Amino acid sequence: MSARADRATGASAHAANLDDDRDARYENPFAPPDETEAAAETRPRSLFGEILDWMLAPLLLLWPMSIAVTYLVAKSIANAPFDRALETDAYVLARQIQPVNGVAELRLPDTTTDFLRADNIDSVFYQVLGTRGELVGGERDMPLPHEDDRPQPGIVEFRDDVLHGNDIRVAYTTVEFPQTPGAQPVLVQVAETLDKRSQLANDIIKGVILPQFVILPLAIVLVWFGLSRGLAPLHALQSHIRARRPDDLSPLEARRAPPEIEPLVTSFNDLLTRLEQNMELQKRFIADAAHQMKTPLAGLRTQAELALRQDVSAEVQRSLQQIATSSEHAARLVTQLLALARAENRMSGQVFSPVEVTDVARHAVRDWVQAALMKQMDLGYEGPDVPVDVEGNPVMLREMLSNLIDNAIRYTPAGGRVTVRVREEPPFDMPHWVHLEVEDTGLGIPAAERERVVERFYRILGREGDGSGLGLAIVKEIATMHGGTLTIEDNVYQASPRLAGTLVRVSLRALGRGRDLP
Repeated sequence: MSARADRATGASAHAANLDDDRDARYENPFAPPDETEAAAETRPRSLFGEILDWMLAPLLLLWPMSIAVTYLVAKSIANAPFDRALETDAYVLARQIQPVNGVAELRLPDTTTDFLRADNIDSVFYQVLGTRGELVGGERDMPLPHEDDRPQPGIVEFRDDVLHGNDIRVAYTTVEFPQTPGAQPVLVQVAETLDKRSQLANDIIKGVILPQFVILPLAIVLVWFGLSRGLAPLHALQSHIRARRPDDLSPLEARRAPPEIEPLVTSFNDLLTRLEQNMELQKRFIADAAHQMKTPLAGLRTQAELALRQDVSAEVQRSLQQIATSSEHAARLVTQLLALARAENRMSGQVFSPVEVTDVARHAVRDWVQAALMKQMDLGYEGPDVPVDVEGNPVMLREMLSNLIDNAIRYTPAGGRVTVRVREEPPFDMPHWVHLEVEDTGLGIPAAERERVVERFYRILGREGDGSGLGLAIVKEIATMHGGTLTIEDNVYQASPRLAGTLVRVSLRALGRGRDLP
């Protein structure tokens, strides 16, 4: 009994969760979906395809309807002249009936029989019934109208009927003999098959429909072209937004946008304003954090080093040494965290300008000469003798190279070699690639680990060193911020037995030589 109750309770909770999810989607349909729902949901259709469907679907549905209406109109148009001709034939035939001794007699001259001939398309039939219902002339089997439907003398009426299995159109009238009182009027009928009418209607349909096979594709093309031109302002807005620099948070000109998308542009400008305010708050927080955290850590390290100069026991000295080392590591970690935050904040107002990377590389090498000498390492620089300029931020580029050199020195055994290299790819007179490389003779990075070492706080298991796991993450963010790429390879410095360190390469787009710099 309790199990059944638990299942009922679980089903109710599941239904409630589904209702909550549905209400949340209806409340804000533009909210980002959950990761589990994103894989299952299909991507919405494009605005161009949606409008095109709503424009072409009625056109394609109205086309067969127009064909049907055209066919009915064509049949009506085709019936009118043939009915007039059939009415004339009935009048002509009626005038050929003369009373002879109270009996109707049909006299057909040769000229009158011309309308009764059968041509290659239609067959013409006639019938004349006398005052007593006897057959005076024509077709005996022609169907008779209803007694109530017989017209007045001199009036021609029409009906559709069947003769010998063929559909016919019948024009009929009556002729009255006043000289013969009490005699019924003479019935005169002229009929013809519908072949000529159908052929004329088909010719009209062909004349109307065949041009539509040319007009309809042309209309579709014109609708496509018109819709493309109508959505051109959206594409122009998209291109304008994509062409903006990452640090450009200035509002778009909403007045230049079409009225339909002006509210969207206004909302986007409001978002840019809020984003700029958030960026300013973040920059202020970074500056305050740098001041508030680095200063006490530096003081803690200084006090620990001063205490180490005093005559204290070995146990206290080890504790003071640990405090000094830990405070140094903490200060470095804070510095790298702040550098990573600045690098990740790609829209924080960073202004790019031409930077001479060979000069940046030489100064970065000079900053780490003392650390290399303490480990008895050979730290060198190789680069072209001419300036190499890139668009970037000199402080961030120097931070990037400093992290690469720091990593190389930390993970290269004493007596090793670290080389910083600036290498260009021709042609040098046009925008081209420049590679900033740092190679070492350390333990190397296994190929399976190279995608993960750029993640923050990730360190290879079993690898000695006091790094924080942020160096390559900072390098990747700064390279991405400058539109560059990061590559990690082996640096083979001995063939047999094979020994390989690490080669880290950052590739940036360089300006052509001879370019006029501001």
